[in-house]
Amino acid sequence: MAIHNHVLHADVLVIGFGKGGKTVAAEMGRRGRNVVLVEQSDRMYGGTCPNVGCVPTKALVHHSGRRRADDSPQEWYERAVGNVQALTTLFRGGNYDALNDADTVTVVTGRAAFVDPHTVIVRTGEDQVTVTAETILINTGSEPIVADIPGMRASKRVVTSADLIQTTELPERLVIIGGGYLGIEFASIYRRFGSRVTVLESAPEILGRLDDDVAAVAESILVGEGVEIVTGVHVTEVRDGESATTVVFEENGRRRTVEADAVLAATGRAPAIRDLGLEAAGVRTTDRGAIEVDGHLRTSRPHIFALGDVNGGPQFTYVSLDDSRIVLDQLVGEGRRSTADRVAIPNTLFMTPPLATVGITERQARETGRRVKIAGELVADIVAMPRAYVVEETRGIMKFVVDAETDEILGAALLSIDAQELINTVALAMRHGIKAADLRDAVYTHPSSTEAFNEVLGTIVR
Repeated sequence: MAIHNHVLHADVLVIGFGKGGKTVAAEMGRRGRNVVLVEQSDRMYGGTCPNVGCVPTKALVHHSGRRRADDSPQEWYERAVGNVQALTTLFRGGNYDALNDADTVTVVTGRAAFVDPHTVIVRTGEDQVTVTAETILINTGSEPIVADIPGMRASKRVVTSADLIQTTELPERLVIIGGGYLGIEFASIYRRFGSRVTVLESAPEILGRLDDDVAAVAESILVGEGVEIVTGVHVTEVRDGESATTVVFEENGRRRTVEADAVLAATGRAPAIRDLGLEAAGVRTTDRGAIEVDGHLRTSRPHIFALGDVNGGPQFTYVSLDDSRIVLDQLVGEGRRSTADRVAIPNTLFMTPPLATVGITERQARETGRRVKIAGELVADIVAMPRAYVVEETRGIMKFVVDAETDEILGAALLSIDAQELINTVALAMRHGIKAADLRDAVYTHPSSTEAFNEVLGTIVR
């Protein structure tokens, strides 16, 4: 749908083409509402997930795992990146066409900034479009944090995750600053492609939110693949040289250096609110730089909603999708859904094999004073799970935290083949009050990964 003038009025204005915003835009368009969706970059139709997040990174997990020992790392990587870029281009075009082809939806490419609570100006190159709207959704996502370390922001070899997956040259030596989920995922991917990978983490250990036994198995898998992990470090300088970058850090009071062809900044992501003009709209932000919202995702201006990473909630595409359900319920439903409804939201770290968790850890459960029982087993020891041997991936551990009095599943950590799928079954059981014994005694197909529950949940290890 072409734009013929520089003033548009919308029933609904969506700023940012992410999962939550585009879902609301599509539904409101189907209902005959006049929708304008603004996206600042023609490389980001569809948002972070299909362009620089979930889809390309998980595709790289797949390609990295298929490289054989005698395949040239550089050639394999370059071919993989080409395949992944073709995939993201396909998804990006599909996202754009799905909305822009609707008679009721107009996509405007440019940067939006509020001038008052109901009006934004969108700069589109040398032009600008003024958009007024009754209801406004802010869906601008998050952006990588590049730490303020001397030399880091000026370095030509420091990259974000989005930068790294676009490059067709495999870094021979990759240094990752940050051992959180993103850092560990990229360490696993690039080590399997053939890079020499060093992870520098400031905390005393990686994956510190997990129980020690699960974190230890995850670390042993990474180290076994050849990833160097250095914890308890303080990075003091990033210094570019002619052919490499030197990362200077302190470990246990000792000064150390490591050389890199690329340095990945993996110290987190922050809500993308710069230059949005939120003050002009009267939209408040939190101390952590997120847009402040209530349980229905309304901001301090009730007609303005914030969805996805920008509102400071969990930074997952599927949470942004649930945000869209809450907002649609406010706009065209009964107004009952809220963020308080979310129970047992799982997540997955896509190392190889994947690490998926839901609920609370054993440590957290014991801190509440509950009596708990722990069921767990190394994947290699689970007799009832031959699938792990069939696909030649027997590394990992499965662990469940169960309330000793009620048999309620309090949490699970699954580091195993198919964990990204298994965790959804566990989360569904937790949401609907299905007891550990029920999950243990259910009938599962064979050979499958799910049938591991038959054995693991029958094993109380302490």
